[in-house]
Amino acid sequence: MATYIIRRVIGAMLMLVVVSMVTFAIFFLVPRWAGGSAENLAARYVGRTADAGEIAAAADRLGFNDPIWVQYGQWLKGIFAGSTYDLGPGPEHCPAPCFGYSFISRTPVWPELLDRMPVTFSLALGAAVIWLVAGVTTGVISALRRGSIFDRAAMGIALAGVSLPIFFTGLMSLAIFSYNLGITAPGGSYTPINENPLEWAYDLLLPWVTLAFLFSAAYARLTRAGMLETMSEDYVRTAHAKGLPERTVITRHGLRAALTPIVTIFGLDVGLLLGGAVLTETTFSLPGLGKYAIDAIATNDLPKILGVVMLTAFFVVFANLIVDLLYAVVDPRVRLN
Repeated sequence: MATYIIRRVIGAMLMLVVVSMVTFAIFFLVPRWAGGSAENLAARYVGRTADAGEIAAAADRLGFNDPIWVQYGQWLKGIFAGSTYDLGPGPEHCPAPCFGYSFISRTPVWPELLDRMPVTFSLALGAAVIWLVAGVTTGVISALRRGSIFDRAAMGIALAGVSLPIFFTGLMSLAIFSYNLGITAPGGSYTPINENPLEWAYDLLLPWVTLAFLFSAAYARLTRAGMLETMSEDYVRTAHAKGLPERTVITRHGLRAALTPIVTIFGLDVGLLLGGAVLTETTFSLPGLGKYAIDAIATNDLPKILGVVMLTAFFVVFANLIVDLLYAVVDPRVRLN
């Protein structure tokens, strides 16, 4: 077990290095292949208001005229040792971990990411609990009552949940429950959990439910399909023949085996959302990582976008590592040796 964990951790670290190379190439190498120049790259750093002379000087100072592997090495070094930039009256220092320095706002990216992280974590983890419980429960009941009114109604609602985009359901929910009925908080409301836990939950209730509706629909359909398959297996019929209680057969033999694909997609979904629920945060005006990335795109602030991409990659790789370790817990047929 320990050997497997060590091997998976090393593999995750190598994957992060590969992701960093690919991400850096997308932002800095691909534009060169498309005909862009060092000045074009520098313009993304210094903003749209700089003149040609300022952009050319910035390109030289940022090292965009250096070979791509030298630029990548300097960027990677900045993550662990920090970086110093000289683009104005004095040098600007970006302490480690330096995921980039915004020359538009004159601030390092990492502290801003830390400020936005609690909002995204609150949104993603709260919605994940709701959609996992609701989706799996609905899928199990639908599989056990196949063809019933509940099954048909639940799968119809699930189809609507998968089909409707989050910006539609989010805006409709705001219009009905916040602005007309006044039940939930309006968009843009967020209270840190350490200040007022009840207000924190109240502000995020509608975004939680809206985001969970989208994901729970897919989880319900996937759980139903998995339960229908596993409940017809020989070992489940054997458990029935031994006289085991129905609840034990469903939870320990049927649901446990059907949860393997659920765990896989759950890890990926949560990992992606921890990097920023872009549409949900934009719809509800929540100051999280997703809205941070959207605002950076609007202002052409490349370091901020690069920082969000790398942080999202870390969460996805870490979530995959946790999923691999959970396989043996969920499904006894899986061994980590």
